[in-house]
Amino acid sequence: MLKLDARDLKILSILQEEGRISKSELAKRVNLSNTPCWERLQRLEAAGIVRGYGARIALEALAEHMAVFVTVELDNHRSEDFSRFEAKVTAEREIVACWALGGGLDYLLQVVTRNVASYQRLIDRLLESDAGVKRYYTYVVTKEVKGAAALPIDLLAGG
Repeated sequence: MLKLDARDLKILSILQEEGRISKSELAKRVNLSNTPCWERLQRLEAAGIVRGYGARIALEALAEHMAVFVTVELDNHRSEDFSRFEAKVTAEREIVACWALGGGLDYLLQVVTRNVASYQRLIDRLLESDAGVKRYYTYVVTKEVKGAAALPIDLLAGG
């Protein structure tokens, strides 16, 4: 794990909120000259800490959609069963996030799809494939209370 100092953490915090910030403005905000700031940013990217840059899209302004969380339990729990399921999930674009869980259930999926019919087609594909789904539970999102937010880097890093 890369050793990060307070300036590195500040760079990361700023980038989470303002991914399009200019390099010179970023340097000014963390009280560094351009070159050392740029070198730090390159080091964070090379280490895989900064995975990429993107925009947060207001999907409701683009199209009707529904968001669903799905918990999944697999039939079997061998390494190859997990790998096969994860490969199937990775191939489905409507599954926008997937987490492996410890405890009673194996996975939590986040699905964004057009409507109930398209969601059901996705589930049918998983059930009809060799993904190994034993049972699943569907939780339809009725309202977003708090969306994806900036990670609490300062709290996690002990700052």
